[in-house]
Amino acid sequence: MPGRAAFQIGEFSVEAGQRRTVGLPLSVLSNHTPMALPVHVAHGIRPGPTLFVSAAIHGDEIIGVEIIRRLLALPALAKLRGSLLAVPIVNAFGFISHSRYLPDRRDLNRSFPGSAKGSLAGQLADLFLTEIVARAEVGIDLHSAAVHRVNLPQIRISPDQERMEELAIVFGPPVILEAPLREGSLRQAAQSVGTDVMLFEAGEGLRFDEFAIRVGVTGILRVMKRLGMLPARSVRDAKVTPTISQSSYWLRAPDGGVLRSFKTIGDSVAEGDLIGIISDPFGETETEVRARDAGLMIGRTNLPVVNQGDGLAHIARHKRAGKLEAAVGQIEAELQSDPLFDEDEII
Repeated sequence: MPGRAAFQIGEFSVEAGQRRTVGLPLSVLSNHTPMALPVHVAHGIRPGPTLFVSAAIHGDEIIGVEIIRRLLALPALAKLRGSLLAVPIVNAFGFISHSRYLPDRRDLNRSFPGSAKGSLAGQLADLFLTEIVARAEVGIDLHSAAVHRVNLPQIRISPDQERMEELAIVFGPPVILEAPLREGSLRQAAQSVGTDVMLFEAGEGLRFDEFAIRVGVTGILRVMKRLGMLPARSVRDAKVTPTISQSSYWLRAPDGGVLRSFKTIGDSVAEGDLIGIISDPFGETETEVRARDAGLMIGRTNLPVVNQGDGLAHIARHKRAGKLEAAVGQIEAELQSDPLFDEDEII
């Protein structure tokens, strides 16, 4: 039987059963330093699907970088079927400068599909879409909230995507949110080239969050197992079945001032619940912020100083929000005792 063909990416070739980190040339900085898109290719001996896992499309979203680092260190990858394309830092420019954006101030996740002759953001989007996304059947894109905000671990998928809904449930996050595609986003561009992508949101920009990291690592392994890329014993199945929320809403500051919050991510809220109070520095005026609909708080600001219109709390609508809150606690307890995260093994 002839051996499995090598995986070709850019000018590089990775033989079956081999792993290699390559740099896809992108640009040259003003000081003549070359910049590349780094990709780790794990090409299994046996055939199977191709999965890409990416992080730091926004340069300050570093949780995904740690998730991918831990993923690549796992012994289970030695038995990989198919191919894994791991891109821990898509936006190296923003990563180096601790910025969400590229040097041209563009948001990479609003610049797809991009163009090989376009702006810097457009060229990076084109390279990533062509060399990584289009080569895979499925993708998992890792994100976190912006600086000074925090997100509960969650998966976002497009409505009416049965396959991705199945894989999102397998991933095992506390909540799954159906979110429409946005113009210029990776998910929209991926759909146009026939690649299904789910988006993982967790934690805060420029910060690590151990719970979020563990949800991410186990979730990716579960998806790989379901796709037939890893053995059945590589990771435990999720004990808690995630609930799908079909919509969400932001509570915004009705006035500027100092916010005192009474709810945090993972808390359930009922219609009319008091989320926080905004007051002036003297306490002479106070404005209550109350939930419009029942649901689970999946995101919130960490800044107590707010301006009128600032997003204070992101709530996924659900009539049985108490059940979702209990599920968050169950998942947290389960991951605390998971041997996959033995403290001696996390280096």
